[in-house]
Amino acid sequence: MKIDFENNWPKDIYDEMLDGDGNPRPIARALYDHLASVGDDTFSSRLAAVDTAILTAGITFTVYTDSGNIDRAWPFDVIPRVIDANEWRVVEKGLKQRLHALNLFITDIYNEQHIVRDGVFPIEVLKDSKNFRQACIGVRPRFGVWAHVCGTDLVRHSDGKFYVLEDNLRVPSGVSYMLENRQLMKRLFPEVFGRYRILPVDNYTAQLHDTLASLSPREGDRPVIAVLTPGIYNSAYFEHSYLAQQMGAELVEGMDLVVPEDDCVYMKTIDGLERVDVIYRRIDDDFLDPEVFRPDSCLGVPGLMRAWKAGNVGLANAPGSGVADDKVVYAYVPRMIEYYLGEKPILPNVPSYLCMIESEREYVLANLDKLVVKPANESGGYGMLIGPSSTKAEREMFRELILGNPRNYMAQPTLSLSTAPTFCEEGIASRHLDLRPFVLQSNKLHVTQGGLTRVALKKGSLVVNSSQGGGSKDTWIVEGEY
Repeated sequence: MKIDFENNWPKDIYDEMLDGDGNPRPIARALYDHLASVGDDTFSSRLAAVDTAILTAGITFTVYTDSGNIDRAWPFDVIPRVIDANEWRVVEKGLKQRLHALNLFITDIYNEQHIVRDGVFPIEVLKDSKNFRQACIGVRPRFGVWAHVCGTDLVRHSDGKFYVLEDNLRVPSGVSYMLENRQLMKRLFPEVFGRYRILPVDNYTAQLHDTLASLSPREGDRPVIAVLTPGIYNSAYFEHSYLAQQMGAELVEGMDLVVPEDDCVYMKTIDGLERVDVIYRRIDDDFLDPEVFRPDSCLGVPGLMRAWKAGNVGLANAPGSGVADDKVVYAYVPRMIEYYLGEKPILPNVPSYLCMIESEREYVLANLDKLVVKPANESGGYGMLIGPSSTKAEREMFRELILGNPRNYMAQPTLSLSTAPTFCEEGIASRHLDLRPFVLQSNKLHVTQGGLTRVALKKGSLVVNSSQGGGSKDTWIVEGEY
């Protein structure tokens, strides 16, 4: 396969395969040699086989548009990303540290609020938080854990270091694609696996099952676990059904569950009501329980919050965990780690400017053409301004948005996201990427060996979200000699 490394690789950006001199990094040498040795016909046939496998398996995601919802095949790139296991162990330790501190913060913020009283976290941020839930005040969930599943977005900068871009603590998605990416690579490129000792990701669903089962209020019995989905029109429905099937859990919608006067949750079956012990909910707080949140919600379960607060059902992630899933709160996570754990953060944040602080807001407004501006609670790459590629009209619009609601906006430097070789229309070229590892916490902490590498398939784009035209790669954490 012809690879135009000379013309397609920017020299001033960290590349996952090539060093600054254009030579393969030691960990990527075997992959580089293999790509260079594969003939065009062989490569084309493998690509066709990948497309067929994705369509046959029904691996899809939904894009919401003005003209309707479009169900698309998952865009998968066949060239994996390779990371050394020794480097990954540091990242893994940093992710565990981060989620531990975030769960301590959520417990504190719904109870004593020591971090506010001690002046470490400003009350102004909490007062205007869209995800702070009054109904969760005074609650202490099992093991002190609110965010049982976290998807933390990492980026590698031009200095070669990993930085945390954001934390996803409400209903993080993408893990099913990580698992399917690995299966596709095993089936279609088995010879490459023989060149590396690649750490597995296949045990994720077993770990997720155990994490959920540990939340069951009934000791000794095999818990009944349900995945609560908004339904087939949700963009992540493939993942909901996939995880339920892999765990042997029930896939349910709100209409399938009921909470009678005993404050327990039951599932409607052809044999009558069956009690549910744990719910892995993939529905936002606002729609979870019409008795407490939006009364017009048809997606949730009336009385679910009563059952949870009574200790009769486990909920993952817990309602209210989104208070820490806020891009303004994100800026304070390093302080949380030092405050709650007495440790220095292992993984650094991307430098951030909060528009609610006057001096930082003035800096942002004066440098809109250089910064990335993000709303506090949007996801999927929506509502952002990428300064260097923006128009004057877009910058003026964001100026008005920031001045109208400073609390809702923060900004970061435009990072030089690392690149990796990616199969494109012109052949193999460099494309920017990030990485979303998944962290599980209940009575134990687990981190995936790698995660979902998302890649911006458009040349020069820094937006990797699938809803914005991005794709994904298999991520290999490689142990031992290579």
